[in-house]
Order: sequence, then C-alpha cells, then structure tokens
Amino acid sequence: MHRVFILFAALTATFAGAASAAGATGTATIASPDGSSKSYPNVRITIFNESMAVTSADGQGTVVFGKASCTKVGELVRCLPWDATLFQNGSKLHIALQSGTVWLNPTNDYQSLADSSEKIAPHGVMLAVRTKRGTYVTLTGVVDEVHR
Repeated sequence: MHRVFILFAALTATFAGAASAAGATGTATIASPDGSSKSYPNVRITIFNESMAVTSADGQGTVVFGKASCTKVGELVRCLPWDATLFQNGSKLHIALQSGTVWLNPTNDYQSLADSSEKIAPHGVMLAVRTKRGTYVTLTGVVDEVHR
C-alpha cells in the first residue's frame, strides 16, 4: 500500500524516544557534478514539524527535507522526497530534487535493506538524493532529536 503524506509525520510518535545520548553521529557527503566531494561528519538529524533537518556540526548549515511519498517495507519506512531547502548564512535556498530515497528504521533493532547486505541502525536514517543540478547527497546516521 502506497500513501502520500508529509515526510515523517507518521513517524514522529515512533521516534519520540529515539534521541541519541551520544550526540550527533550522522555523516553527510555531497558530491558535485564536477567530481569533487566533501564529507560532513557529526551532522545532527532532527525530526520536527513533519520534516527532517540535517544540520552541520558547526551549526552553520541546515538542509530540511519536507514532503515525500512514503511506504512501509517490512520493518523499514521508505520515503521518496520531493522537497528540500538549504538554510545557511541567513539565506534560504530551495533545492530542486530529481530523485532520491530516504530509509528510516523506527525499530529498536538493526534492519536489513531488501536485496542488500546493508543494515540500518535502530532509529537510523539512510538517505541518497540527486538534485536537478546533478549533485548527489548521501546521509547515514541516527535520529538525534524529535520534536512533536
């Protein structure tokens, strides 16, 4: 069954107790069309107002993923995001997404992706998106904070 709804809205209650005690442990990587790439360790993953925010370790940049089409696949939730916004240096920039997938594990156990040896940590997130400009963004980590 496939449903369209605001990204993570139905997951907020599930992740409510999932805040990471150890602090931000997510890693985001941005690969530009020119072949250059940069990794950002210790990003913070927050679910709030029916969105998911990924904030750099220095707090200077945040990408918010808003709306998506989501469906449950076994114990995991797969979302296809279509909206992202970058907040940085007091500016707001809409990011046009071409394609992408967000996998969420709302359980307390490691879960395997179908047809893959990859596992997602308890309360974990795995994201891969491509912008219309050809930039690839990947993210792995655990939800650090949830606001209802």
